[in-house]
Amino acid sequence: MAKVKIATDWLGGCAGCHMSVLDIDERIIGLLDAVEFTSSPVTDLKHPPKDGVTVGILEGAICNTRNIEVAKMMRERCQILVALGNCATFGNIPAMRNLVGTGEALKRAYVETESVVDGLIPASPELGIPVERVTGVDKVVKVDVFIPGCPPSADAIYFAFTELLAGRIPEFPPEYFKYD
Repeated sequence: MAKVKIATDWLGGCAGCHMSVLDIDERIIGLLDAVEFTSSPVTDLKHPPKDGVTVGILEGAICNTRNIEVAKMMRERCQILVALGNCATFGNIPAMRNLVGTGEALKRAYVETESVVDGLIPASPELGIPVERVTGVDKVVKVDVFIPGCPPSADAIYFAFTELLAGRIPEFPPEYFKYD
């Protein structure tokens, strides 16, 4: 039986959700019998193959035009798209800049911060142009599965994998989303 192909990428966030995937620990070995990770921001292969994958996983918020491009590419190349973590689901911490505006947030971070000398706001097409409002992924593309958490628990992520491998869209029991 062919393995289920999975691609991952991150947008505007901290990469903690990818670390939470690794927190599945030895259970990830069992998953590797059934899945193939085709691409990831932590591998040499950064983008899902053009012929597509079964599951795409995005973490991080939509913060700039590059994030929009990545989200659209993932949606086009994935049968099922997963928003992993609060940033991808709601915007979370990156969306705090919405409270003051993009221009003011960039000015404070790159020009006015006490540790900056002769600061300049970075501008590069490779970085993307900041969007006016940071959002979750679903404001740009259709998302099939949301796994909230900052980061989501390894158990919630593992449950999602096992449900997707069984051909089901996960419906999470509440115990996966306890916040102390």
